[in-house]
Amino acid sequence: MWPYNELSWRSPDHQRSTNQRTLRRLRHWRWMYVLVLLVCGGVQCNRPPRFLIDGQTEIVLRLKEGEDTPVGSMIYRLRGIDPDGDKLRFGVRTAPASDVIRVESISASEADIYLNKELDREMQDEYALVLTLTDGRLGEGNFITQSLLLLVEDVNDNTPVFLSYQPSINLREDAQHGVIAALEATDADEGAYGQVVYQLEELDAGAKKLFSISTVGGRGVIRLIGKLDYERRTLHQLRVLAVDRAKQGRVNTAIAPLLINVQDVEDQPPEFVRVTPVARVSEDAPVGTSVLQVTAIDGDRGVNNRIAYSLSPELGSDNFLVNPLSGIVSTARLLDREDASVNSGAYILKIIATEVAGRVKPAPNAVTEITVMVTDVNDETPAFKSAKYECEIAENAQTNTPLTFLNDAVPEVYDYDQGKNGTFKLFLRNDDRVFDVTPATGINEASFLIRVREAEALDYERTSEMNFTLIAREVVEMDPKSSEVEITVYIRDVNDNFPEFIQPLYEVSVAENCEAGTTIAWVQALDEDSGNYGTRGVRYTNLAGSIEDLLYLHPVSGIITVKTSGGPSWDRELVSRHYLTVEARDDLGHGNRNTVQLIVNIQDVNDNAPVFIQNKYEARLKENDRDFEMPLKIEARDADLNGTKNSQVEYYIVEGDYKQNFTINPLTGVIVPTKPLDFEQLIEPSIGNVQPLSLSIRARDNGTPSLSTTVPVVIYLQDINDHAPKFDQVFYSRSIAENAPGGTPVLDVRAFDNDGSSPNNRIVYRIQSGASDKFVIDADSGVISVAYGATLDPDLVEPRQVQYSLNVVALDGAAAQLRAAVMVNITVLDVNNKPPVFVNPGVVHIQENTLVGTLITQVLARDLDAGAILRYKLDPEACEARTERGTLLKLAEHDYLSAFRLDPADGTLSVAKLLDRETVEVLKLALIVEDIASATGQQTASTVLTVIVEDVNDNNPKFRRPFYRFAVTENSKNGVSIGSVVADDADKNRTITYGLEGSAEVTEMLHLDVDTGDIVVANKIDHEQFLWLNLSVRAMDSGIPARYRRAELFIQVLDENDNNPFFLPEPRALSIPEDVPVGEQVAMLEARDADAGEYGRITYLLDRVSSQGMFSLESDTGILKVSAELDRETRSSYLLVVEAWDNYQYGFSSGESRNAFKQINVTILDANDNPPQIILPPGCVTITEFHEEHSPITFIHVSDPDNPATPNGRVIMDIVAGNTLGLFALEQTDEWIGELFAVKSLKGRHGNYSLLVRAEDLGTPHFSSEALLHVCVADFNDHAPVFTSPPHNTTLRVPENATVGSALVQVTAEDDDVGANGAVRYRLKPDPAGHWRAFNLQPVSGVLELRLPLNRTRQKIFDIRIEAYDLGTPTPLSSDLDLTIYVTNINDYQPQFLVDEVALNFTENEVPGMEIRLLPPTMDRDELEFEGPLPTICYYIVGGNEYALFYLNHITHELRVTAELDREEQPAHLLLVKASEDCNNQPTNQSFFEPSDDTLLKVVIHVVDVNDNPPQFVHRIFTGGVSTGASFGTEFMSVKATDSDADANAIISYYLIGNVQMTLTEGLEHLQRAPFLVDKDTGGVQLNFDPQQGMKGYFDFVVLANDTGGLQDTARVFIYLLREDQRVRFVLRQHPPELRHRIDAFREVLGNVTGAIVNVDEFRVHVNHDGTIDKTRTDLYLHLVDKHDHSILEVPDVLKLVDQNTEKLDGLFKEFNVLDTQPGGPQALSIAAGSSVTFWLTAASLFLALLLFLCLALCVSQRQTYQRKLKAATTTAYVAASSDLGGRGLSALSGRVPNTNKHSVEGSNPIWLRAYENEWYKHADDFSQGSELDSLDENVISSGDGSQFNNHDPTDANSVHNVYQTLQPPGVTHRKLETTEL
Repeated sequence: MWPYNELSWRSPDHQRSTNQRTLRRLRHWRWMYVLVLLVCGGVQCNRPPRFLIDGQTEIVLRLKEGEDTPVGSMIYRLRGIDPDGDKLRFGVRTAPASDVIRVESISASEADIYLNKELDREMQDEYALVLTLTDGRLGEGNFITQSLLLLVEDVNDNTPVFLSYQPSINLREDAQHGVIAALEATDADEGAYGQVVYQLEELDAGAKKLFSISTVGGRGVIRLIGKLDYERRTLHQLRVLAVDRAKQGRVNTAIAPLLINVQDVEDQPPEFVRVTPVARVSEDAPVGTSVLQVTAIDGDRGVNNRIAYSLSPELGSDNFLVNPLSGIVSTARLLDREDASVNSGAYILKIIATEVAGRVKPAPNAVTEITVMVTDVNDETPAFKSAKYECEIAENAQTNTPLTFLNDAVPEVYDYDQGKNGTFKLFLRNDDRVFDVTPATGINEASFLIRVREAEALDYERTSEMNFTLIAREVVEMDPKSSEVEITVYIRDVNDNFPEFIQPLYEVSVAENCEAGTTIAWVQALDEDSGNYGTRGVRYTNLAGSIEDLLYLHPVSGIITVKTSGGPSWDRELVSRHYLTVEARDDLGHGNRNTVQLIVNIQDVNDNAPVFIQNKYEARLKENDRDFEMPLKIEARDADLNGTKNSQVEYYIVEGDYKQNFTINPLTGVIVPTKPLDFEQLIEPSIGNVQPLSLSIRARDNGTPSLSTTVPVVIYLQDINDHAPKFDQVFYSRSIAENAPGGTPVLDVRAFDNDGSSPNNRIVYRIQSGASDKFVIDADSGVISVAYGATLDPDLVEPRQVQYSLNVVALDGAAAQLRAAVMVNITVLDVNNKPPVFVNPGVVHIQENTLVGTLITQVLARDLDAGAILRYKLDPEACEARTERGTLLKLAEHDYLSAFRLDPADGTLSVAKLLDRETVEVLKLALIVEDIASATGQQTASTVLTVIVEDVNDNNPKFRRPFYRFAVTENSKNGVSIGSVVADDADKNRTITYGLEGSAEVTEMLHLDVDTGDIVVANKIDHEQFLWLNLSVRAMDSGIPARYRRAELFIQVLDENDNNPFFLPEPRALSIPEDVPVGEQVAMLEARDADAGEYGRITYLLDRVSSQGMFSLESDTGILKVSAELDRETRSSYLLVVEAWDNYQYGFSSGESRNAFKQINVTILDANDNPPQIILPPGCVTITEFHEEHSPITFIHVSDPDNPATPNGRVIMDIVAGNTLGLFALEQTDEWIGELFAVKSLKGRHGNYSLLVRAEDLGTPHFSSEALLHVCVADFNDHAPVFTSPPHNTTLRVPENATVGSALVQVTAEDDDVGANGAVRYRLKPDPAGHWRAFNLQPVSGVLELRLPLNRTRQKIFDIRIEAYDLGTPTPLSSDLDLTIYVTNINDYQPQFLVDEVALNFTENEVPGMEIRLLPPTMDRDELEFEGPLPTICYYIVGGNEYALFYLNHITHELRVTAELDREEQPAHLLLVKASEDCNNQPTNQSFFEPSDDTLLKVVIHVVDVNDNPPQFVHRIFTGGVSTGASFGTEFMSVKATDSDADANAIISYYLIGNVQMTLTEGLEHLQRAPFLVDKDTGGVQLNFDPQQGMKGYFDFVVLANDTGGLQDTARVFIYLLREDQRVRFVLRQHPPELRHRIDAFREVLGNVTGAIVNVDEFRVHVNHDGTIDKTRTDLYLHLVDKHDHSILEVPDVLKLVDQNTEKLDGLFKEFNVLDTQPGGPQALSIAAGSSVTFWLTAASLFLALLLFLCLALCVSQRQTYQRKLKAATTTAYVAASSDLGGRGLSALSGRVPNTNKHSVEGSNPIWLRAYENEWYKHADDFSQGSELDSLDENVISSGDGSQFNNHDPTDANSVHNVYQTLQPPGVTHRKLETTEL
């Protein structure tokens, strides 16, 4: 159907003018036509042909110009008729422009008109042509003519063209708003295509805010709407678009560039273009020295006024001058950098630049700032702030102790020159090097400190006062300046000796049951000082340790006694040793202090009974086993001392009903059975398959008195399957009627099992064979019944079978099942239960004058039952008769059944009365046959015999069109013509009248002329009420009886824009969170318009002023979105103004649109989008370690910008980190303030604490802020240094040839104090032998150096004492270290390990320090020659400890872990340990082990596993399927869990817990036990029932995985019952083992794409169609489950999903080499069955060949019969053009080459179809009634009433309809798989 060859319905005036032109053209032929009539009236002559144009006087075609109607298009089909049947020739009369078309004949009576030249409406808009028609007998040059008018319709093929315009415009930058230009463009098209609107295309940012364009009078008027700025942009480039108003299709645009030049005006101040921000000048520079120069220009570059410079009167500006013309700044007077008015030697000047001779008053100016730095010269002398200084120092002051200044002296010196001129050095004179001063150098101003340099010189007994001089001198080389001051030092006497205990360590023992008052120890200390400072003033002031409160220390004598006895501290099993410290002070307990360690050992007594390590012991024992599955060992421990009788334990069995069956080892506690147990012999009833046996075990120690404990032991005796089932009969037999329905019980079989528990004695029954799907057995009861859906009728079974032998087995429920079998015989009894069946009677033709008694036909029926007696009769209620027009005749009107006689016995039908075809033409006789010998009630069958009475000789009226379609505009006036209907009647003397049929409200709007068929408007028509007026028009003739025909009438009501749009009430207001994402939809506004089309299409607009750019509105959908980020804190509400316009695109600019407004109040809800802010005190909050508890330390303030009335703005505070010791607490006093205080004593907790304070609001989600609060706890000096390296009494081996100054060892000591109190210094203590003089000790680093050369002959051993002291105040504390220096010969040998490798075990997750391993010792060959003390060997880790997991004590050689180990992360570690005599320097690391280096040891550390990881299922959900054809006990899937632990800790057991949920199940109502079993060891899931056909549903249960330590995990299991035909087979080019490893990835991708659960059922090696095995391919069987309702998807649905997602699955199929997807049922898996199958295939092929030969012979014999029907093979359209028969692409040949093989496909040619398989045949009567000729082509193929079968556009009056196009395509489903098998 071409879109442009429709007949045009034109207005009546235009139609009349067209008719007049046609009459004028025909006037020349009028007389010739009359002459021809006169000649032909008397004689027989040629009758002229005529055009068939449906009563029109002129053919009018509307064609679109250009490419819309391409050259060569068929635009019209001409039809003609010749009464003589001559062949017709069509043509076109030659005239100007007649070559625009060409006419080609296609048949004897038809021709097609083709477009020959391209149409252009702008060149010519219509063509008046004359068509010619001749039959070749009209004479030369004579033709029958017909006018043809081609109207060329416009298309939008011309682009607008701009008229000449000025391309550039000059505007001042202060130009006012208004019109600046007008442009005009024209378009050669017409209508909307030729109307131009103008738009402005933005080419630069901001142009939209400056310029606008509007369409006024066909011109584009450009206006200035913004403020120009010359300084920002001097040129604007605009592009004006001229766009035509095409409403659809192509839209043309023209572009005109426009240049806007902006002219400058005087509106900008000056600008500085050169400014030196900082300049320097010497302070001794002469007056007038130039400093810098500035330059400024006029800000208006188009004006450029002259600039004058001046200085602003600021502080210091009078020292400088500026040249008003050049801008040069110079000095006005001499400068002094040290002047107090100068800020750090810098002047800040403001320079003003002012325009001169400008038009603006006052003159514009600009200001800039510059900084002038005055450089320094040396003109100052260092000076002290005090004229004299007096100090004091204690006699025991250590080196570096500072002197204390007296009399408010200020120890400061200053020199305010800059840099090196102000730098000076400090030094002392005449101090005998006893003191030194710090700092040695100062700059400008310095505070100095005088410290002790030689502490030995400070002795109050020798001198009490010292005097010297302090000098400050500049460091400059030329003429340095200096000053001096006198220093006087007074020395103060102090107590400088400490008490010394007479023993270095006290160790005592006491029984754990000691009494109060028992003396523990006696300590004694001596002091060398005299008086109260000496021994007389010594007091024992403190006893500290774990039991200090249980002991009493006498302060004078030092005797320690027991104050309180008993309690946990005296319990040796809890603590076996106590460490205490005894303190002694001189000066009556207020002076110097010293301490000694006291060790108290607790002696053991027998006071603990044995304790079992478990509260209860359980074990599993299988019956008939001689021992437990796992050894049963009872273990108890005694907390008393190991190795004594108090802790020795023995075991006994003391109670238990079955204790005689078990024995226990009294020493090891191992319990074993005395003999195997029989579960069935137990007296007590069992619980399940386990019987618990209880024993009581006693553990007793051998102490005095002896103590004991008992523990219960439960032994679970498990039943094993040691008895097989037994049937109560050896044979069963029963009979059943053949019509027994499904579910009918036949018999029940019984079996029993002698096992003692379930499932071992639980019996299930199964039919092993012989049932042939006819019988099923209840697995629990053993009842055999008829299977649902099965038929026992032998007549319906192939081969016929009346006896079934069933092999029934009984199985118990154990894992290793035992079974018994029995034979059951069932005999089927015959019943007369089959109804008879008619043989198809077909169709019978009979003449209407057939004589009475004539045999018409004989109907036959068959009955499979043997004793059937059949009787035939007619069914009057089901019979029907129709006239030749298909009118149904009622039996009351005409007794048509009396015309026939049916014999009830033999079924012969004969004529009983004459037939009248005019009364009835087609009769359908309903026949009934009944078996009167039925044993099961009435058995009947029915059929219909069609009797056609021949001889048709009448015609009905016929409309010229199958239906009519018109259009009318709504609101048209009454009387407006709508259209006409015309019907013809081939009968003569028949007058046709017309009438309308339909609803009254529709028919009242129209008026139909009963005679002419004209339809006009009768009442108002509203498009909003009726879009279409659908009714029927009836044409009735005047015959008797009257005959009529109906046609459908469709009138389209065209719309007008007569309704305003209106908004729906909601939403009126919106509440939106402020954190809604940009682009998020917040509402959908809906407006409606009762109009249709563009008049009813709504366009939504949003007022940008009301939205502030925060919201956007989609113009088409009305969706309101957020276009920018909202902030409630900035604005909390908006009042949006929304407009709705109809016809906006085409009618807005022309005023043809209607609109409506709506206001929406949008409230912004607060969201928690602002974090709290924390305000902390600056720096560190300092307190002392004696700060009182719960006393405030500081206050913390917080704030939050969010709404404080909501949780978003309410804040809570807390300390989240840094308070690990729990020393501090933060308490919130109100909403915004928190108080920090100490909750514990800070004594000894000195240091800097960084507390991480978090402030968190209460909103959702929570926002928080964190800040560090620094708290500094100041220290008091209460700890003495403690040496850490080397150990006490260490011997250093120093070679004799050691050089002077070489480092021997570095001593280190630690002080728990901090700051100066914890700063440790070192010195050598003089000894009487003078050994200390040979060495030098660095006071800070602690490095001991050789001071004098060594001579081994003179002295081999040096004993020295090193003192470590702190710098604390008020009293420094110290401790001593004794070292022995042994002078040796050169060290020839290094220490050597005796083994290369050692293996150690550490337990994972063990607390660091709990396990200590000692490394093996070394051997040093130097020891054989060593005469003195043995050297210290140090071990170092030199490799393998990258993560610092291990710590090795260099001295003790003990290895321990520093962090918890994790075996699952790393099961083993390798360390390299090096032995060295150098304990001062760490050896270099090594990356590999060198076996030849004996100083290296390879340490292999194995991490011992503990059960710290629970098992974890590999999936949280397991899914699987089981076929209803599976057998009982089949293991069809498995669950799997993994455990990261090792060995016994990784052994996993699986259990099914809870109940099995059954959902959507059918056929499982009688299932009384769990349908599945889970194998404990493997996790395999087994069937615990017999699936039957018809069962449905899915199961859901929970499975638990448990390891040996009780750790567990759970997962869910879904199991689906499926049929064999619900599986899908994927053929893959992969081996099965390879596919199994990757199947999870395949399942995941396929499941994600299809949206279903994918379960894998089976892997098979591929079998080809010929039965051969293809090992390179794998058949993967799957089934898919719907995630929503858990139903199994049928195979066609799965294949459809795969086809729909072919593109998404392409990558997956290529990755896995998927070759094909097929149904996976049994029908798709046919496999050749050996040679026997080959034999039958060969026989079948021979039979088919013979059958083919017979068919060919039959076809040849029938050729003449079907020759008339074979004409249909020449038709042009048997199938739709888009049809793809079998995927062979034959549709390309449709309608071009007749008789090709495109009709060789079965079902493609309707000639070969059976009658009742085609819809068109059922209605054959309808389209055959109007045929006058006995031609298949005209009756069927070219029927003019083809609209009954074709859905083509009804306006195509010239289209050729083909009924075969309406046939449904064959029901063959073609699947396309986008995977190519390579």
